[in-house]
Amino acid sequence: MQVLVDADACPVAVKDILFRAARRVEISVTLVANQYLRTPPSRFIKALQVPAGFDAADNRIVELVASGDLVITADIPLAAAALDKGAHVLDPRGNWFTRENIQERLTMRDVLDQLRTSGVDTGGPAPYTPQDSKAFAGQLDRFLARHGSRPGGVA
Repeated sequence: MQVLVDADACPVAVKDILFRAARRVEISVTLVANQYLRTPPSRFIKALQVPAGFDAADNRIVELVASGDLVITADIPLAAAALDKGAHVLDPRGNWFTRENIQERLTMRDVLDQLRTSGVDTGGPAPYTPQDSKAFAGQLDRFLARHGSRPGGVA
């Protein structure tokens, strides 16, 4: 099992939590972004820089993900694609994307896109808070415990 991170818009707090978890349970964490990312020195942590372009990082994550992997993203279409490949998907606020909720989230995303296109101000996401960080850390810890992560980065 590996953890793949949609890192372009991932909060720093989430990256720090993932870095600590990678070292603690010796699991592979790969940040994928279209910009250079600095990562701490660790054989369990790496960053992949993809060329600039629409959905380039998302497409690379979909290429790399396998059944049972964990994907960290707030991007709903990426979450849907990862779920289709049998991955688990967690957003940076500690909410799971599942087969049961992904269609509703895709529909809501499309509705909001249509409203924005017609000129309606739908606002943006709420600011990322320490409570979000705590929720993410708790869900990640439960996931790693439940999926039997062991030294060597395999579950």
